[in-house]
Amino acid sequence: MKFSLVPVVLTLALVACKAPVKLDNASVEDRQAAAAAAEKSQTPILGNSLLKDAANAARSNNVAPLDLASKDASAGGVGAGSLARSNASGSAGASGTSGSAAGGSAAAGSAASRLASAAAADAALVLKERIVYFDFDSFVIRTEARPLIEAHARRLRADAKLRVALEGHTDERGGREYNLGLGQKRADAVRKALSLLGVSDNQMEAVSFGKEKPAVPGNSEAAMQENRRVEINYR
Repeated sequence: MKFSLVPVVLTLALVACKAPVKLDNASVEDRQAAAAAAEKSQTPILGNSLLKDAANAARSNNVAPLDLASKDASAGGVGAGSLARSNASGSAGASGTSGSAAGGSAAAGSAASRLASAAAADAALVLKERIVYFDFDSFVIRTEARPLIEAHARRLRADAKLRVALEGHTDERGGREYNLGLGQKRADAVRKALSLLGVSDNQMEAVSFGKEKPAVPGNSEAAMQENRRVEINYR
């Protein structure tokens, strides 16, 4: 019987190709170079001799081996930088929030200061100016008297316990009864203006003295202008 060695050789060759390749004898540097070369080539690397050849080829082609340590260090550096930037952003955000709160407090303080200044100005005006002047034979409130009336209205609204007497006066021209009526109309005009500005009716009383109580004696135009008036007297 004749035996042929060809099938046996082919079988052994196939088994050898399928067997796992042992690279225990190869250096770490050769493995890294071979791995880098394998990434760039479709050709399988078998055996230590081919591994060394692939490593040498990789070196000649300037293929750098993998350096996981440097990658880890770089990643750590990036992470640290990101954390630092995040902390810096958080600090900046906190500073911005603090700045906004400080700005809000400053604005509130400024508004309160303006209100206090306005109240002080009103008080000074109310103490100094308590007379509303009128034209001859008229009970129409002049435009320039409006700020004065508004200041008294604010004071009366702020303190409901305050009471005022609105006293109407005229100059000496005309009869007594006519001037009493004109003085009353002037007092009522100021009372209506204060009421429209929010002052309660029970805080005001409108009365007329006609020409009986002149502020300035005499019949000159200047004197008569001083006498055509409504006096705002607090009680």
